[in-house]
Amino acid sequence: MASSPQAWPQRLADAATWRRAQGLWRERLTSTRGMLDFAGNDYLGLAADPRLAKAQAAGARRLGAGAGASHLVSGHLEVHEALERRLAELVGRPRALLFSTGYMANLGTLQALCDSETQVFQDRLNHASLLDGAKLAGARSRRFHHRDLDDLDRLLARAPSEAARLVVSDGVFSMDGDVANIGGLAEISARHGAWLMIDDAHGLGVLGAHGDGCVGRAHGVEHVAVLVGTLGKALGTGGAFVAGSEALIEHLIQFARPYVYTTAQPPGVAAATLAALDVIAAEPERRERLRDNIAYFRHEAARLDLPLTDSFTPIQPLVLGESEAALRWAGRLREAGLQVGAIRPPTVPRGEARLRITLRATHDRECLDRLLEALARLPGEITR
Repeated sequence: MASSPQAWPQRLADAATWRRAQGLWRERLTSTRGMLDFAGNDYLGLAADPRLAKAQAAGARRLGAGAGASHLVSGHLEVHEALERRLAELVGRPRALLFSTGYMANLGTLQALCDSETQVFQDRLNHASLLDGAKLAGARSRRFHHRDLDDLDRLLARAPSEAARLVVSDGVFSMDGDVANIGGLAEISARHGAWLMIDDAHGLGVLGAHGDGCVGRAHGVEHVAVLVGTLGKALGTGGAFVAGSEALIEHLIQFARPYVYTTAQPPGVAAATLAALDVIAAEPERRERLRDNIAYFRHEAARLDLPLTDSFTPIQPLVLGESEAALRWAGRLREAGLQVGAIRPPTVPRGEARLRITLRATHDRECLDRLLEALARLPGEITR
């Protein structure tokens, strides 16, 4: 017997009740002026840079507010072509291909490369989009222990020799701030005849001698066949790209459904990203200031016995354990005018809820000290 229309409202209500009872209900918080942001991913402070805003406005005036069609119809404009060339140059690859979001880039790439016969090997802490991309392709993902090369080696050794194999990992892990061993992953992948795919969303612009990320020019196409980067984090704009060989990019143009069937990104956004690449190339001191801020924050946090994880990237997690504790700490910080992300399951494993503190090149010492002082007060305040 078919279910009644009333069954759907009850399903929604039951799901909401369960999530609230688990302390996992998510709230959208409207950011306001005057709040110090230690939650976002604008690592170089470019999102509000007037040069990017000027370039975006000029691009929109010249080319329109939107692209009007997908890349394969009439939406691929000269500004998109120029941006793809610049991104390929930044990361030392023959070609790059623009996507509207990082999530779509990962979905499209894995859907286009994999099928039910493909063996996919993923780090246990990979981003949800990487896991979902393998599911969309019908491929089974075998999960190796986080950054455990021996475990990956064992899994690859047991896989059928005739199957196509793809090893997939974040470059910088978005909730932990640690970095994949790219050289080790490349060596093991090559030894087992597997391709290696790295999502360097949180490394691009921040790491590398030129802001080319934790993969970039140091690891060529022969070592990392598929490189994904996003533009809405350190570059301060929006969208994403996949970089690799000529054959890879042409394959994605033909078979990546999120690319084929999506309107191209607004031309003003592409123009702003070109301006961001100019700033990154001309102002390496932004990365230097960011490194200084990370070192200062970690030194002072250690002095205060704050339980930070071992991360040298802008992502500085403070693991509290229970979801309720993370919510309380984030709430108290917000009352003090400090915005910090409270990260809970299923984004992180159960029992590892945390404050995800992110640092920027544009934070000065006064900003950092204000956060440190508030964090130092919190344990005593919350237990009262």
